[in-house]
Amino acid sequence: MANHLFYGDNLDVLRAHVPDDSVDLIYLDPPFNSNANYNILFKSPAGLSSEAQIEAFEDTWHWNEAAAHAFDQVARSGHTKAFDLLAAMRSFLGENDMMAYLSMMAIRLIELHRVLKPTGSLYLHCDPTASHYLKLLLDGVFGKRNFRNEVVWCYRKWSVAQGQFVRNHDVLLFYGRSDGRQVFNTLYVPPSDGTMKRWKGHRQQAVFEDGVRKASSMAEATPGSPMPDWWEISILNPNAAERLGYPTQKPLTLLERIIAASSNPGDVVLDPFCGCGTAVHAAQRLGRRWVGIDVTHLAISLIEKRMRDAFPGIALTVEGTPKDIAAAEDLARRDKYQFQWWAVSMVDAMPFGGRKKGADGGVDGIIYFKPEGRQTAKALVSVKGGDHVGVPMIRDLHSAMERDRAPIGVFITKRNPTTPMTREAAAVGRFHSEAAGRSYQRLQILTLEDLFGGRRPDLPFVDPGAAFRRTSREALASQGRLL
Repeated sequence: MANHLFYGDNLDVLRAHVPDDSVDLIYLDPPFNSNANYNILFKSPAGLSSEAQIEAFEDTWHWNEAAAHAFDQVARSGHTKAFDLLAAMRSFLGENDMMAYLSMMAIRLIELHRVLKPTGSLYLHCDPTASHYLKLLLDGVFGKRNFRNEVVWCYRKWSVAQGQFVRNHDVLLFYGRSDGRQVFNTLYVPPSDGTMKRWKGHRQQAVFEDGVRKASSMAEATPGSPMPDWWEISILNPNAAERLGYPTQKPLTLLERIIAASSNPGDVVLDPFCGCGTAVHAAQRLGRRWVGIDVTHLAISLIEKRMRDAFPGIALTVEGTPKDIAAAEDLARRDKYQFQWWAVSMVDAMPFGGRKKGADGGVDGIIYFKPEGRQTAKALVSVKGGDHVGVPMIRDLHSAMERDRAPIGVFITKRNPTTPMTREAAAVGRFHSEAAGRSYQRLQILTLEDLFGGRRPDLPFVDPGAAFRRTSREALASQGRLL
């Protein structure tokens, strides 16, 4: 397997697409059951973000039929110890939100154990909300003998805590697949300035013990001290160059360190909760192959753009997103929001509105363009995945255009527009760009057939970097550097 992005539930993707013993390293940063909703922040060209954010995912779990089904799947999995632990937790916790989260995680950890090679490793990223329960589950699935480290990632953030110490760390639970057989490359901490100062002046004098030449300076003896199990790495500040606006984005340095330690060039790295793709980005930088899975089309769109921006010409495949009209219609039936986000990404628009609609006139995306080559204007995108469309929807989009002073609107429909809809759109008129030397229809209608046929909104001077923050182009990282 190499360089695949999968849109879908990671449990289904793992079972359908990832063979046994095929992955060298797994990093997962699953939701922590924090009972919070996380928004992706998008900045408009004017620098405004408050109007441009949508809910990325809801980190809330509830005990329901799906949670009970996950619990039953663990019972039938054959992993007796894992189920014994899960059943004991159910007896202790009851059928509540935390138990739903743990049941969901348990069946996925079993699948991750299946796909990992005997020489492979797994790093589970978590915080104190559920780390103690997750470690017990990992002991049950991987075996307590295969626990390697609890790595503490320390960082500074200026927050206020009342009645407790400020929480400034996350935990990485590091497990091997088989006892003592996992790949591990020792990383080093560079010598401190004080250490190098103490060695100064002794470089020219060799030291021999029992006839064997020993190093006479710290620089000859070692590149530094073996890295401990606590890492001080800064979190991404809001203005960091690598920040993409994803709520739980982790720094590349953190993922590079994990990948360098527990894999070799050419190995396969899997992230089943890949979010904005930091793990796959780091894997590509370090010459590894990779597989990323996420349940939202927003994440997959962001990662694909991130990878193509950072590594022009990269070979990657995207699975699970619609490749034809039938698949797009199926997505619209199953999840109208995922359909909207997919359609918005097809026209390179910035998602807008999210799951909770306000007084937005049905606007689902925004395309920024520069009609005269200088000042930025907006084209509003409205997506309709239902079976019934009509003139009122065209009028709603027109009203939103007038309200937002948007010169152009784009109406994307699963069904072919009726003749009255086409007439209503034409009646909105045309928009003229002096810089382009031509006029454009103000309200444009696109169908699924148009999208798959390659047709896109007819706009002058589109700003290609407005939908997501652009990732800087990169060269492959060197293999021997300290991390």
